[in-house]
Amino acid sequence: MKFMKLGSRPDTFYTSEAVRSISSEVSSDLIIQVKGSRYLLHKFPLLSKCLRLQRLCSESPESSQHQIVQLPDFPGGIDAFELCAKFCYGITITLSAYNIVAARCAAEYLQMTEDVEKGNLIYKIEVFFNSCILHGWRDSIVTLQSTKAFPLWSEDLGITSRCIEAIASKVLTHPSKSQRHKASTKGWWAEDMAELGIDLYWRTMIAIKSGGKIPSNLVGEALKIYASRWLPNISRNGRINNHEASDSDSDSATEVTSKHRLLLESIISLLPAEKGSVSCSFLLKLLKAANILNASSSSKMELARRVALQLEEATVSDLLIPCLSYTSDTLYDVDIVMTILEQFKLQGQSPPTSPPRSKLGFERRRSRSAENINFELQESRRSSSASHGSKLKVAKLVDGYLQEIAKDVNLPLSKFITIAESVPEFSRLDHDDLYRAIDIYLKAHPDLNKCERKRLCRILDCKKLSMEACMHAARNELLPLRVVVQVLFFEQARATMAGGKMTELPSNIKALLAGHGIDPSRPPPPLSTTSTIPGDDQWSISGLKSPKSKLSTLRMKLAEDDELDENDLHPDGMGRTSKFKAFCALPARPKKMFSKLLSINRSSSEKN
Repeated sequence: MKFMKLGSRPDTFYTSEAVRSISSEVSSDLIIQVKGSRYLLHKFPLLSKCLRLQRLCSESPESSQHQIVQLPDFPGGIDAFELCAKFCYGITITLSAYNIVAARCAAEYLQMTEDVEKGNLIYKIEVFFNSCILHGWRDSIVTLQSTKAFPLWSEDLGITSRCIEAIASKVLTHPSKSQRHKASTKGWWAEDMAELGIDLYWRTMIAIKSGGKIPSNLVGEALKIYASRWLPNISRNGRINNHEASDSDSDSATEVTSKHRLLLESIISLLPAEKGSVSCSFLLKLLKAANILNASSSSKMELARRVALQLEEATVSDLLIPCLSYTSDTLYDVDIVMTILEQFKLQGQSPPTSPPRSKLGFERRRSRSAENINFELQESRRSSSASHGSKLKVAKLVDGYLQEIAKDVNLPLSKFITIAESVPEFSRLDHDDLYRAIDIYLKAHPDLNKCERKRLCRILDCKKLSMEACMHAARNELLPLRVVVQVLFFEQARATMAGGKMTELPSNIKALLAGHGIDPSRPPPPLSTTSTIPGDDQWSISGLKSPKSKLSTLRMKLAEDDELDENDLHPDGMGRTSKFKAFCALPARPKKMFSKLLSINRSSSEKN
């Protein structure tokens, strides 16, 4: 770092009985009081360079021995005053980035200008500041940081603005021209700038961004470094771990929180507009901090919107934001996640997989060559595939998130369902993870009534369950009976097509069949030879309405069960479509499949 020495005389200041004096053969005739400290000095060297002291001495009456001058609002305190006093006596002083701001403000206060004496202190400080301090990277940072102690003086004297301009210009140049040790690192400036307070940092970052030469990802990385340096550590349960909040004697907890809130909102305002300039994980950490620090709703909404743009990058732990609302007893803030998912749905639709046809039809003349059209087609498909892939990732993320929040006993069923339905149906290639979430929710909420369990399971597509999930669901007594039967039929269809076998029926299915006079160990009678199933209707269960079929008893029981649920309406108040329709949409000859299922289990039991 640069420094400058002024003067040549040795330091002869000393302290005696709490009074600072200077060794001299001439007796002192001036007493200056600076913030509780007294200096016993001489008029001639001081008044010859300080216009303010000249005016104060002329205005105050002289005593027989010493004239007293009060300087209660002196900028920089006794250190800055003593530096100016030593300069007047010709004693050697050293100026550097650490004390140049205080010395400049003190010299301005004493009016040590060229009008009083040529080569005065203000002139010498300005020469050193412009020629050395502003040309050095570290010097500019330290000097700018020291302006915080003299905000008004530094603004009026232009120190703050000149330091910011110097720092921004160095960042905008090639790093190798400004940094010795980290020339190969593109973001070399971020760590040093993180030492600045948020007000100075914000102004400097605005100057850097306005230059338009720094990539947005480097700006984002710098903001991440600054946030980790100054924002409090936030634990998973929502507690703030910050030594400043506990060790500070001057600031109350409310003031510390307010300061952190201002810092957070300033960081949010500096986020580059480009997608991917910061990671989704970092955005969600900021959102978690915004929730805990009670940031403005506009800041939260901006973060939610930006998270939605790159939601496929998030992890389940990123989305587990503690809920601190007094109106909700849930463990996690599911409302903000619902907002994120709503923003995700609002994103534009995937582009078409082929370009629109020309209105000219089969005309040979085209405005663009065939090569261009083929290129655009490939790019369009690539873009569409990426968009579709992000939806698949988000669906997987949502199902994992549901499994975590399902453990919360205070989570309302409506919010669980809303989150589950927030992703497009096509984006769930299978429903295994969704089934696990439903199973966890049912175990954590044993008091759900029959209608609520049916409403919960309505979001499940049994056709998309794996064999392992089907086997688990078939034995899951928490599921509504209708879902278990539907799982069995779909699994039977899959086993039939693959030539496989089904395991023994669950106990609840056996009990239902036995309660209606059906022996689970014996297959039902075969279909009548007079009853036929049209080839186009093989996916329905037409033909099973005959009361002679024992399976129809089960069907009638389920239909009767539907009639008891007429009050089970959708949230919009409209009557729901009978849930039995899902049961009706069963695969290939269900009566024969169910008969086969019973016969397989019977054969298995006879062998045992």
